[in-house]
Amino acid sequence: MNSRNKNLYRTLLLLAFVGINAAILFGIGAVWVYMNSGADKASILHLTTGAEDNYLPKIVWEEFENEGRPMEQQTLLDIQKDYLRSWYVRNVAFASNDPYGLDDYFTDSMRVKLKRVLELNRTNGTTVKQTTLAHHPRLEFYSSDGKLVVFTDQRVESYNEVWQSGEKLHAARQTNSYRVLMLLEDGFWRIRHFEEIEKQEESVSTQSVVGPENIKDLKGMNYYPAQNPWDLFGVDFDGDTIKSDFQKIHKMGLNTLRIFIPYQDFGEADVKEEKLNKLKTVFDLAAESDVKLLVTLFDFYGDYDLMDWNRTHRHAETIVSSFREHSALLGWDIKNEPDLDFGSRGKAKVLAWLEEMVSQIKKVDPDHPVTIGWSSANAANNLAEQLDIISYHFYESPEMFAPSLSELRSQIHNKPVMISEFGISSYSGFWNVFAGSEEDQADYYSKMVSQFEKENVSFLSWTLYDFENIPVEVVGRLPWRRAPQKNYGLIGSDGRTKPAYEYMEMTSKK
Repeated sequence: MNSRNKNLYRTLLLLAFVGINAAILFGIGAVWVYMNSGADKASILHLTTGAEDNYLPKIVWEEFENEGRPMEQQTLLDIQKDYLRSWYVRNVAFASNDPYGLDDYFTDSMRVKLKRVLELNRTNGTTVKQTTLAHHPRLEFYSSDGKLVVFTDQRVESYNEVWQSGEKLHAARQTNSYRVLMLLEDGFWRIRHFEEIEKQEESVSTQSVVGPENIKDLKGMNYYPAQNPWDLFGVDFDGDTIKSDFQKIHKMGLNTLRIFIPYQDFGEADVKEEKLNKLKTVFDLAAESDVKLLVTLFDFYGDYDLMDWNRTHRHAETIVSSFREHSALLGWDIKNEPDLDFGSRGKAKVLAWLEEMVSQIKKVDPDHPVTIGWSSANAANNLAEQLDIISYHFYESPEMFAPSLSELRSQIHNKPVMISEFGISSYSGFWNVFAGSEEDQADYYSKMVSQFEKENVSFLSWTLYDFENIPVEVVGRLPWRRAPQKNYGLIGSDGRTKPAYEYMEMTSKK
């Protein structure tokens, strides 16, 4: 028995010895391959998930006839890639006062200058947060040995914030031009010289788009299918259902629908072709039914961080450029109720993102009105000068509408007003103290629509259908919130029209 145990122990020791040596040899081989192939700079700086995905400013090379060697297309792409990465790494460094990563994108002399500035900022407790928004480089020189380039990056649009001891001291949008010299070292293009050659005062146009002449006559509702609330473009997307609903809405005498584009579901910066095709179907069906679409972007988005701006710009650019000429388009609603993020994200941060997004969308589509769907009249004076339509939501007592509207109008320079959500639940169960009813809902609609007409305000109700299933992420799990939210529709979950539906149909056809 003892002899058998000894043999077992010897066998285990031998196997362990062989295993350890195999692991050592494998490790040495991996190191040898790594050392002979060169370290992957993207993995060192995590740039595959950083610059490659997050830093996406608009870049357009202007036509050039450079001195020296003709430029190869692949080389130009490599220069562009490393140039944008240099901006990303520098922005990260100045936001954290940490020089990590600068060595890979700047030559010795440039690193000395940058590290000197970082040290000064650290001493003063200052940080600089920045992102560039657009670049227009023009190649001037490419050396015969293919290792040096000189170009001018013209009209570089950027947004900058200066912080000290946790407090924002200054924020500004700037346009600058730079002369850049880059050297090819170790297979990567590094900045050797970077000089500002021109600085322009930033002027953002605040000219309003007039939009539909009869904007006060716009009337409609927010739309989700009965079976797919908050998921219009999901796996259960059904063109026939949407077509039937749009025709039903048109027969009611309504002419406008507000739809929502979920940012993450649509693919964020890289918008999914499948989602664009579904959105086109919705646009085409709206045109067939003679209703206009107010498209609310960035649903369920809540970051607003400066380093995320480029990604959201590319998202908006793709969608807006795809549908800016569609006959069913009424306008663009930047985001639903962004003021609800003021507390968690910071009001200044949210407003800065919104203001820049208004500018970005107007660059792509200068012909359609832009608005923001604020949660209440109290927030609707924000960015009024930049917006074409002032829209907000109203779920309060009808008696409070006229005074709050009057107060808002004194602050918004005669801009047209739209109530982009209003309504009341017909739920009458335990969680509403048995207080609601379909008759009360109809009475509410009667009072509100009467005031809208009196005040020349366009309106969109919430919503066409009652919803049996509401996503938890929309209203949470609390039953006293979920139960009423299921019953805001003008059509019950059983398909029966409520009295409020009959009222809307009667008044809208006048």
